[in-house]
Amino acid sequence: MSRIYKILPRGEWEAAQAAGRFEGSGVDLADSYIHFSTAAQAQETARRHFAGQAGLVVLEIEADDLGAGLRWEPSRGGDLFPHLYGPLETRLVRAVTDAPLDADGAPQIGPRA
Repeated sequence: MSRIYKILPRGEWEAAQAAGRFEGSGVDLADSYIHFSTAAQAQETARRHFAGQAGLVVLEIEADDLGAGLRWEPSRGGDLFPHLYGPLETRLVRAVTDAPLDADGAPQIGPRA
């Protein structure tokens, strides 16, 4: 099993919970798929795309739970990134954690010292 991660503002997650599904953030809707990262990719994704944004959460999802809608496609530096073509059912989210900003304003993803 392989875990993948979605970084988003807490308010978007709360709206998704109320609806029972997450349709995507602005960039996801523009690209017609939901962007995810692997554990190895998540911190760089946070640094590049979410710097200075407070109130973020990280969703943890089991990739196998997403079925045929999940595709692994080349992106940054040719790395394969998980993209979901369709909504994310909130019941599939295994964990939700805060992503506090470090002293440089970068969201901290994963274990913290």
